[in-house]
Amino acid sequence: MTATETRPGSEEEFAPPRRVRDLDWRRLLRLGGVAAFVQMFISLTAMPVRLDERSVIESVLSLGFVFIGAIPIVAGNRLSRQVKLEGVAVHRAGRYELVGGALVGTLAGAGLSLLVMLITHFDLREPLVNWSPQLRDLLSFNRGPVFGTLIWLGIGAAGGLIGGGLRLLGARWRRTLLMMATTVVLASILEQLVVDLVSGVGLEPVAEWFYARRGGLTQAGAGVTAAIAGVTTFFGRGRMKAARERIKTLDGPARTRANAGMILLTAAILIVVPLLVGSLTNELLANVGLFVLLALGLNIVVGLAGILDLGYVAFFAVGSYTAAVLTAATSPRINPEFPWFVALIFVVVITGLVGLFIGAPVIRMRGDYLAIVTLGFGEIIRLLFLSDWLSGWFGGSQGITAIGGVEIFGLTTIDGTNPRNIFYLVLVFCAIAIYVSWRLERSRLGRAWMAVREDETVAEAMGINTVNVKLLAFVVGAILGSFSGAIFANKVGSVFPSSFLILVSMVILVVVIFGGMGSIVGVIAGAALLIGVLGGPKQPGLLQEFSEFKLLIYGALLVWMMLARPEGLIPSARRSRELHQEEFLQDAWLRGEVESDDDNGDGGDAGTAPPGEART
Repeated sequence: MTATETRPGSEEEFAPPRRVRDLDWRRLLRLGGVAAFVQMFISLTAMPVRLDERSVIESVLSLGFVFIGAIPIVAGNRLSRQVKLEGVAVHRAGRYELVGGALVGTLAGAGLSLLVMLITHFDLREPLVNWSPQLRDLLSFNRGPVFGTLIWLGIGAAGGLIGGGLRLLGARWRRTLLMMATTVVLASILEQLVVDLVSGVGLEPVAEWFYARRGGLTQAGAGVTAAIAGVTTFFGRGRMKAARERIKTLDGPARTRANAGMILLTAAILIVVPLLVGSLTNELLANVGLFVLLALGLNIVVGLAGILDLGYVAFFAVGSYTAAVLTAATSPRINPEFPWFVALIFVVVITGLVGLFIGAPVIRMRGDYLAIVTLGFGEIIRLLFLSDWLSGWFGGSQGITAIGGVEIFGLTTIDGTNPRNIFYLVLVFCAIAIYVSWRLERSRLGRAWMAVREDETVAEAMGINTVNVKLLAFVVGAILGSFSGAIFANKVGSVFPSSFLILVSMVILVVVIFGGMGSIVGVIAGAALLIGVLGGPKQPGLLQEFSEFKLLIYGALLVWMMLARPEGLIPSARRSRELHQEEFLQDAWLRGEVESDDDNGDGGDAGTAPPGEART
């Protein structure tokens, strides 16, 4: 029998509260040590110093302190989690959670206290470039090292106490408080988008009241934001949950109408919002759309077919260079100056052939070997465009410049000078990619891809031509990626080999994993959150202060998602069942919902089969 973690208060039956003397000291020391190390590591990346310039609440809280101040709360909350065994009641929350949370928070705060003292008495700037007086002054609140040492012990203890104390609250109140805090932070992060949107409808005084001139929410604005979020969560969650349940119970034409209504509402919002915001926000939306298009293509390869492609940027580059060569008058050797939509036909054909060329020799490989080879091909394509050997065709390191815009029936020209029109063009191709992905996922080919993803050997034994199926995944993913490349070339007006670093492939892969492999909605949400907030490899996001920490945060998110939620932010139902199949079977076996061999008349020993081998 295995154990799964649940939150106290989620079950109907409870055991008496745990006693303080029963504290798991080994777990407490481990959590406190990890939290202290994480706080020290974040501080030495200079993240608190850089993000201290970005206010969350004016004159009260900065984003830098949010990052390090939240860690003791998480540690205290984590310590109080109980392991739920089948048939065993959880303990009620009590003093155990409060005392344990305060102790683990104090240990976490001790890490920053130690760092303040070390920076004061030792100079380690040679190996640690961020070991600086500025960091010491920030952590000590400009009041000296003794004050800094004591204050972080107090902050840590208070944070851990809050984290443990959340366990004493009911699930409804706990969700409400967490939503209030999260909404305040998100409102400050989305300041540019909110101000643009509010100003676009003539409500500038409202934006000025909510947001301070130097950035961040005003204290009154933060209070109102938290209150609105709290009331909405406390009283509206039941209605929202009931609405979701009603939609799930719909079937046939009713379900189709409900889905169509949601799609039309989303489309209307995406069409109207760009009309209300400024050019900076439209530029941001266009960048997010390009990465959504790339992620939808990679989702076919990785999410549906299970092929770990680390060189996906190659198709992005081929699409960009093909469009540039066929539309730009400055192309070195071939410059037919085709209209963009005519060039797009060649882009699809050429990128499909490149997908076949890359996929054919490596498609029989599996796992890590396939990933390494695709990584190599992605870098080879970039180096070919950069090489002097092909500079007469593609311009080498000088690239191709002065690429014209996209003419729409001679009525208008879409180029980088009008981000709104670029976004609408991207939106059209995203809609095409979403429809193609949705249809393929539910087709015979899509089921073959998912069979290969689950177990390639079994899929081959069932009669699926795995080589052809995987090649088709490569080609379809390549074509969708080439759409983004073709739009990118005309949006920027130039293409250079430096725009197609292998880092782009890694970022797109993180987007797919974070959003949910195999989930169209998840991939879109992942791109909106990561690219919209943090930005792409060279594209700014809403938080430009994160520009030098993007790779660190991408890596941390990837590791956390793989450990804590491998199915992604918004997973597909099928993918969730695959990842948690053993847990589902085991829970059913423990509840007696699995038939034994005796029940089937086989004469076996009932109840002795391992859970993983049980049949439902």
